[in-house]
Amino acid sequence: MKGYLLDTNICIFYMKGRYQLDEKIAKVGQNNCYISEITVAELLFGAARSANKEKHLKQIASFIGQFKILPIYNALSVFADKKAELYAKGQPIDDFDILIDATAIYHKLVMITENVKHLNHLSSIKIENWIER
Repeated sequence: MKGYLLDTNICIFYMKGRYQLDEKIAKVGQNNCYISEITVAELLFGAARSANKEKHLKQIASFIGQFKILPIYNALSVFADKKAELYAKGQPIDDFDILIDATAIYHKLVMITENVKHLNHLSSIKIENWIER
């Protein structure tokens, strides 16, 4: 598979209309951009905690309808290997982050994230940061 996996932080910025992410996604082709089931779960959790839950749920539904959602099942063995690798190095990362990253690795996608620092600890992942501050 060729393309880009959008991390949760990128999805949030996109929904807020920040950092010209709509232009960047259009440039690479929206059909080449994917999101993980874990990202959907994180977005729904954010909405559940929000004072404007219904508004955010509608926004999320509209957003995820624009992208293909990748299941995590096939990437679980990659997750286990990467978690063990990080554990051995004494560099723990949140399981959800590792699951998203494992999805990118399994599907051979470039991970689009602002969390470049902690992902540099993972081998075999291609990372791009589309956020310009």
